[in-house]
Parts: sequence; C-alpha cells; structure tokens
Amino acid sequence: MTNIERYTAFDVDGEGGNPAGVVLDADGLGDDRMLEIAAELGYSETAFLFTGNRIRYFSPLAEVPFCGHATIATAVAHAERFGVGSLALQTKAGEVVVETRYEDDRLLATLTSVPPSVRDAPPSLVSEALAALRWTEADLDPAMPPRVAFAGAHHLVLVVSARERLAKLDYDFEALGALMTREDWTTVQLVWPGPDGYHARDPFPPGGVYEDPATGAAAAAFGAYLRELGVTGRVTIHQGEDMGRPSRLLVDIPASGGISVSGTGNRL
Repeated sequence: MTNIERYTAFDVDGEGGNPAGVVLDADGLGDDRMLEIAAELGYSETAFLFTGNRIRYFSPLAEVPFCGHATIATAVAHAERFGVGSLALQTKAGEVVVETRYEDDRLLATLTSVPPSVRDAPPSLVSEALAALRWTEADLDPAMPPRVAFAGAHHLVLVVSARERLAKLDYDFEALGALMTREDWTTVQLVWPGPDGYHARDPFPPGGVYEDPATGAAAAAFGAYLRELGVTGRVTIHQGEDMGRPSRLLVDIPASGGISVSGTGNRL
C-alpha cells in the first residue's frame, strides 16, 4: 500500500507554509495513479520518490519538471525517517542536491538548483500577461524589467513598484492559465521589493491552483534574475501573507552556479 504523507514547507515558526504530498516509496506507481493521488490531495504539488533518488512532481492537473517546496518537504520527510544528510535528487530538470540539518531544533532543508538562466520577456507576452492579471505597465518597477527566469522550471518575473498592487490579486484564471501553458511557465513570480526583503505572490493556474503560498522553484529562478541585476548573497522572500499562510524562503545567490533555497518543514 502506498504511504502518502503530508508536509508543509517554508513555514514561519511552525505556521503557514505550503502543503505538499510526499510519497517516499513510489516504485510501481504509474503516471495515472500519481496524478490521481495529487488530485485527491489537492495540494499544488505532490512529490514521488523512487529507488535511486529519482523524483517526480505532480500538480492536481499535470506533471511539472521541478518543484521547490515539495523538494523541501520530501527532504524533511526523508530526514525524519533516515537521518539528516545529503540527497542527490534526479529530477526531470536535472540533478538537484538537497541538504538537511537541524537548526534551532528544527529540520532545515537547502536545495541547490540546476544551472539557472534568464532571458528577455517579449513585450507582447508581457502585455498579454498584464491584461490577464488586470494590471498595467504603470504598475511595474522600471528598475527591474520583466524577464523569464529558469532554475528547473520557467517563471515569468514581474516586479511591481507598490505593495498595494501586489496585495490586490484578482486575475483572469482561464486567460493567464492558457498563456502560461502555451509558454511553459510553471508560475508567474509577482514581486515587490520591500525593506525587509522581497514579497512574492505566484499564480499557478496550469496546475489548477489559483495561488501558491510558497514557491521554491520560483524563488530559485528569482535568485537567478537578481544575479543578472548584479545581486549576490542571501535574500529573503516572504510569500503567502495575503493568503493567510505566511511563508519564508531564504535564497542564497552565489556569483555563479546553482541557486540555493532553504526552508523548514512540518508534518501535517
């Protein structure tokens, strides 16, 4: 019998975070059954770990190549069962190494992404995304231009100049979902640069989810975006606040190579 576990990742002092399903013994499960389990759970992602540390991720509607919060959840679940250490996960996007350790009596997991990339976002696609979001170009921060960033999955990055704009998320689910599916964007990373770090919201209509409360893959991609702008070191992303599920993602941006994202996890 398949053992389905439920965890939350990137919580803040034991509260909030993003729920994920975790199956540590997925050998023998086919695509249809994994998609069925993900749909039954209803979380934005469920992770399935196979022999050899091969891992796959399913939303309620489709498979995605990489999911950050489900990776953190899987690492925490694995550490609880087998002890802390290093896992070299074989994702469809490439190898993702995740380290677990105890910090302040909590399990903390750190994933390091595949080599990231950033490319220009064509103005026509940005205009289409803004229309679906019911935003305008005047809402965007001119110092941080739209880009498509990748660190295992593709994300359109849009940075706004006012927290009030980010707080008012009321988008056209069908229109944005169709655009994202067509362009292979897993989420849209909507960001406001605040005095205490970056505040983010992530619509995820291709997965059948209106909004994701903590998106590790998008955080890694945003780290790559920031590096293109000359930022290195650690930054904090606050997500899920407007959903009542506060989440904290710690992003370490080296001068080169993969982007690291850290967070805690809890069994639900």
